[in-house]
Amino acid sequence: MADQTHVLFVEDDDVIREATQLALERDGFVVTAMPDGLSGLEAFRADRPDIALLDVMVPGLDGVSLCRRIRDESTVPVIMLSARADSIDVVLGLEAGADDYVTKPFDGAVLVARIRAVLRRFGHAGGGDRTEPVASTAGGVLSFGDLEIDTEGMEVRRAGQPVALTPTEMRLLLEFSSAPGTVLSRDKLLERVWDYGWGGDTRVVDVHVQRLRTKIGQDRIETVRGFGYKLKA
Repeated sequence: MADQTHVLFVEDDDVIREATQLALERDGFVVTAMPDGLSGLEAFRADRPDIALLDVMVPGLDGVSLCRRIRDESTVPVIMLSARADSIDVVLGLEAGADDYVTKPFDGAVLVARIRAVLRRFGHAGGGDRTEPVASTAGGVLSFGDLEIDTEGMEVRRAGQPVALTPTEMRLLLEFSSAPGTVLSRDKLLERVWDYGWGGDTRVVDVHVQRLRTKIGQDRIETVRGFGYKLKA
C-alpha cells in the first residue's frame, strides 16, 4: 500500500516537516510537504493526494479551515495534527471533516500506523467481514424508515434524496445498520470503524456520530447514556 500512497503534509515547523517527510519516505510513501495552508490547498488541487496530514496551527490558512476546504471538494482521508490532546482545535478539526487526529509530538511509527489504519478503512468502506445487517433488505438495500442504505453501491438516500457521506461516516453507518437496536459502545466503534487495537479518544466517535446525525436525521441514532449509541430500527 505504502509504495503507492501519496501523502500531502502541511506543517510550518521546518524541523518537524523535514524529519516527518523523511520518515514517511523511508516507509515508502510519496510525500508533498508544504509550509502553510494556502500552498497546501494548491498542492492538494494539483496533486490529488491519497491522504492529507494537516497541522492545526499553520499560517495563511489554518489547518481546520484547510480541512474544511478539502472536504468541500473531496472525501480524501484527513488526519489532523495537534500539539494538545485536550485542545478545542481537535474537536474543531473533526467537525470540519477530519477522520482522525494525532497529538504532537508523535512517534514516526505511530503516525505511519495511523495513516495505514485510515487507508485500510477507506480502501474497504464496506467494513470487511461483518455479520449481515438485520433489516428490511432488497437487493443489498437496507431500509430504516425513510433511510435507505445500499450496501453494495455504497450509497445512502433519505426520503429518496442522496446523502453524501465520507467513507468514515459510511463505515460508521454500516456498523450501526449491522445491528439495529443494539447498543454499540464507543470503544467498540473505535475498534471496528477506526481500526484501533488500542484505546483511543472517544471524542472522535462522538463528533462523527453528530456529523452523521445531521445527514441522516437527528433522531435516527440514539444516545444511550453511559453505554454508547444505537440505530433505531
